Amino acid sequence: MKGPVVLLTTSLARGGAETQVMQLALWLRGRGWETQVVSLVRPDAWAGEVSPYSLEMRPGVADPRGMARLAWFLQRVRPRILHSHMFHANLLGRAIRCFCPVPVVISTLHSMAESSRSSEDVSWRDRLYRVTDRLADVTVAVSEAVAERHAAAGAAPRGKLRVIPNSVDTAHFRPDPERRKRMREALGLGSEFAWLAVGRLMWKKDYPVMLRAMAQRRGEPLFIAGSGPQEAELRGLARELGVDARFLGPRDDVAALMNACDGLLLSSRVEGLPVVLLEAAASGLPCVATGAGGVREAVADGSTGYVVEPAEFAAGMARLASLGPEERRRMSQAARELALARFDLNVVGSQWERLYESAGSRAWM
Repeated sequence: MKGPVVLLTTSLARGGAETQVMQLALWLRGRGWETQVVSLVRPDAWAGEVSPYSLEMRPGVADPRGMARLAWFLQRVRPRILHSHMFHANLLGRAIRCFCPVPVVISTLHSMAESSRSSEDVSWRDRLYRVTDRLADVTVAVSEAVAERHAAAGAAPRGKLRVIPNSVDTAHFRPDPERRKRMREALGLGSEFAWLAVGRLMWKKDYPVMLRAMAQRRGEPLFIAGSGPQEAELRGLARELGVDARFLGPRDDVAALMNACDGLLLSSRVEGLPVVLLEAAASGLPCVATGAGGVREAVADGSTGYVVEPAEFAAGMARLASLGPEERRRMSQAARELALARFDLNVVGSQWERLYESAGSRAWM
């Protein structure tokens, strides 16, 4: 048994970063690592899969009792590695070192701008990263774009930054003609071209860009899997534009939805390395995406999808929808090959394992 390793996360919800924490925990356990998951707030999802310990903190509230609970947990588990994910967990994982000895602390940056849900300002978060940097042994970014942005802002020195991408379970997300047939029937689809979007309905995803582009695609439905604070506003905009947008809410069958649809849409303003693009690639689903964050690291423009400016979103959709069957097959195959080569869970998990072993060997000498 290797470890122990504690994965400390701000939350456990059905989001991209949280999915990465869950996948990594299960993969590490399968590789013989003693792995525990700790969430700052009470989990919304994944509790049955990873049995997390909750610090019972409330979102947006600084509660010293959370730090006390974490110190108690770490003293009991005595991890060799504390690996934190997302802004609040990163800060707590660093600060706890002042009260509780931990041999190795690794912080993970999951977004270009780890801003709040209501604001685009990240300057004060960059400053907090800067002043606490000495308390982390390694800071890992999920894309080169994320690493460069934080280095340029002085949030982390480039020499301490590593890049390890997000991962996807390519055995679950895969092309599946039978699953496609069943899901298209369930969605009431015939031969029409169907679009899919997956993600929280919030300002960072900039769904209005997508909906305005969809207004030019009559006869092509858009399925939106996810929920969030802008749902009512986006439903109203879709009605106003006459868009056939079908809001599905949170879904546990995203892999089947990706099989059923013909193109994935991502219109984000802020990203790290979008997990939904990796899932689409593994599913052989071409995409149209804005170039936020590490999108260009996940999409081979013109080969596995199209990366466009927001003003060109409708043109990118028209280009994808106009492809012939053979062109679409080649794009689907290229997307799957990219996912297998760069983002497969085993490929990425091995990178984390090597980092743990190298950082741990230096700390334990």
